[in-house]
Formats: sequence, C-alpha cells, structure tokens
Amino acid sequence: MPQKFETIQLHAGYEVDPTTQSRAVPIYATSSYTFKNSEHAANLFGLKEFGNIYSRIMNPTCDVFEKRIAALEGGVAALAVSSGQSAQFLALSTIAEAGDNIVSTSFLYGGTYNQFKIAFPRLGIQVKFVKGDNPADFEAQIDERTKGLYVETMGNPKYNVPDFDALKAIAKKHKIPLIVDNTFGGGGWLCQPIKWGADIVVESATKWIGGDGTTLGGG
Repeated sequence: MPQKFETIQLHAGYEVDPTTQSRAVPIYATSSYTFKNSEHAANLFGLKEFGNIYSRIMNPTCDVFEKRIAALEGGVAALAVSSGQSAQFLALSTIAEAGDNIVSTSFLYGGTYNQFKIAFPRLGIQVKFVKGDNPADFEAQIDERTKGLYVETMGNPKYNVPDFDALKAIAKKHKIPLIVDNTFGGGGWLCQPIKWGADIVVESATKWIGGDGTTLGGG
C-alpha cells in the first residue's frame, strides 16, 4: 500500500538501528569513519561498495534527509547542502561553464536574483532574464550555449505560477533541463515539480521543510 505524504514526512529514508532501536534519527557528529580492514577501505574509495568514507561526501544523518526529500518530491535522489542558494549554485555550475548561459524568469527570490546577476557572471556564466514567465519569451532567449531553463514553482514575491507543460516542451525540444526552485512548494506538499516535467528541483530547507526557523539547509 502506498504511503501517504505525512507518513513519508516522518519515516522515509530511515531504518531503525537494530542495536539501539532509536526511534529518532541520530545526529552523527563525526568527520570521518573507520574501516574493517584495508581491503574494505579500498573498496569504498574505489566505489566498489557503498559505505561511509568522509562526512564531506556522505553522512548517515544527511543520508536520511536526502532520501526523505527525494521521496517527498517524487525524485530519484537528493543532495543535502548548507542552503537553498548552495543548491542553486551547485545545480547550475554543474551543468554550465564559462561561456554558457541559463534562461531564467525574472520573478525570483532576491537572493537568487543577486546570485544570478552578480556571482555567476564572475564565473563567465550568463543568466538571461525573461521579463515574466511567458514560455515563448523563454524560447526566444535560447541559443547554442544555453544549458537550462530556470523558474520557481510560485514566483517570489508575486506568487505567479509558470506554465510547466509549455516550459517542459520547450526544454525537451532544445534538449536542456528544466530546473525548478520548489521552496514555495512546501517540500512536495503543495507541488511536486518533477510530476510536472522538471528535470532538477532545488529548494531551501530553511522555510517550510525546516518548519521552525532554527535551521539553515537546502537540497
């Protein structure tokens, strides 16, 4: 029987430790891990088997968060990062390099706009801003160096909702990904962009996912 959203929120990604039977997810405050022997270490570093190597790469606590976010968003996998801005930067800098460009809506969170307007150009990556979210205007900005289309589920601060079907069709036509910031989608509660054609979803976990204003995070 498929689990409901509320159940996934509470339990996805966590398997109870058979030794401690801890109900809550433990916080593994460790930078590194031990190995059974040299062969085990070699297999882990050689990616021949899965396991923990170094917390900059993976951590059991972060692993639960990643699996849970992926489940809530209907995705294949997720990556925990320090903030929503980090998630944006990693997603876009992975697919674009100096000389490339991203076509983005102008209806953006202020921090995102500053990152796109100031930080990315310093790396040689141009962000072409569309005045609004008209799909035809997005397509008009695409050229041979365009690496993706970028929108928010609900624009900040106008709460406009883009035409996902049309944007996905354009992205598919030009063989580029549709990247969606789902911060306002409540971690998949209000909207799951992947079901509407998004290829990559980024979001701040500081808002609805965190829930209480005490933690910064992103994915």
